[in-house]
Amino acid sequence: QVQLVESGGGLVQAGGSLRLSCALSGRSVRLTAMGWFRQAPGKEREFVAAINWIGSSTYYADSVKGRFTISRDSTKNTVYLQMNSLKPEDTAVYYCALDRDRSVPLDSAYIYDNWGQGTQVTVSS
Repeated sequence: QVQLVESGGGLVQAGGSLRLSCALSGRSVRLTAMGWFRQAPGKEREFVAAINWIGSSTYYADSVKGRFTISRDSTKNTVYLQMNSLKPEDTAVYYCALDRDRSVPLDSAYIYDNWGQGTQVTVSS
């Protein structure tokens, strides 16, 4: 059974950094496309970042480009989201997701088959 468990969220001041982790079990992170999404109160879930199944390409929402970095560590079977220069508008519950079928496009929530429970990120001004 595939499970994704996020961690690393918390409260941080604007301009600060956080690193989110998504530990995967039941499947290897190698050769698996992974994505990060977020959902703020009263808003729809939105794409943040993704890494393709080969691990050769990464994708970012315009709102986080240059500030966030997605990466994966196959030895720890974990995907990370390094978030720098955080802004109050980054406040949301962050979810990691897994695509089992090498689907596209990676910025669409509909292609992902498994989701974590989410971790809260709050950025104070």
